[in-house]
Amino acid sequence: MSTPADFRLLCRREEFTSHTSGILPSYMQANLLILPGAIAKDFEDLCHRNPVPCPLLAKTERSFDKLDNVSLITHSDHGFDIRTDIPKYHIFQGGRLQEKSNDCRMYWRDNYVGFLIGCSYSFEGSLISAGLPPKNAVLGQNVSMYKTTKYMDASGIFARCPYVVSMRPYKEKDLDAVRSITSEYKLTHGGPIDWGFDGAIRLGISDLSKPEYGDAIDIEDDEIPVFWGCGVTPHLAIETVGHLIEEPVITHAPGCMLLLDTTYKQFSES
Repeated sequence: MSTPADFRLLCRREEFTSHTSGILPSYMQANLLILPGAIAKDFEDLCHRNPVPCPLLAKTERSFDKLDNVSLITHSDHGFDIRTDIPKYHIFQGGRLQEKSNDCRMYWRDNYVGFLIGCSYSFEGSLISAGLPPKNAVLGQNVSMYKTTKYMDASGIFARCPYVVSMRPYKEKDLDAVRSITSEYKLTHGGPIDWGFDGAIRLGISDLSKPEYGDAIDIEDDEIPVFWGCGVTPHLAIETVGHLIEEPVITHAPGCMLLLDTTYKQFSES
């Protein structure tokens, strides 16, 4: 596996079905949400109003393999297909998780719109290069993700939808450097929105050892938790308002991203 296209082919063949933390860290990764067209505008406006938890990178145009921002994924020999090229999908019905699958083609409908949301895995390569590797990448684990009591600005049916945050432990002496590096990645959540154990309280997180998504990452005595906006926020939005949506909704499984054929620098300068 030497390129994102090679990796997507592994996912399409269901030869890779795990989380993507640490996979080809110089390339961008993206979260996925696939919605019925009738509520797509509400979600797009939600992203524009809440760019920290939901930084919108691209959306599909009339097909599962065409994006409005073609610089994200090139047409490699393998092409790409958002219905098969992610390691694992979650299928929601009525706001409840109904199925986990490595292929969501049977749920795709012609009126659906797919959205790619920036992912904090995209800045992990820069943290690694700076000698500040995230513990989840070092351990080969999924990042810890938590539901919070912080709410997004509403849009259409998406009202009273809380943030999800990802957490990476760091030594307090490294916090300024971590903030400086990640703040440059505004299209993939940017810098942390809070930090420290007081920060966890402010976000309404009662037990850091029990993330709602991902793996529990130990926080050592000389470390503090650092929190970023997270692309699993749309999942929680679907759980929150899903009773208003009749058709199935498709998301990536938390931590299982779409690998893109571009680095952050290439994309931000395109």
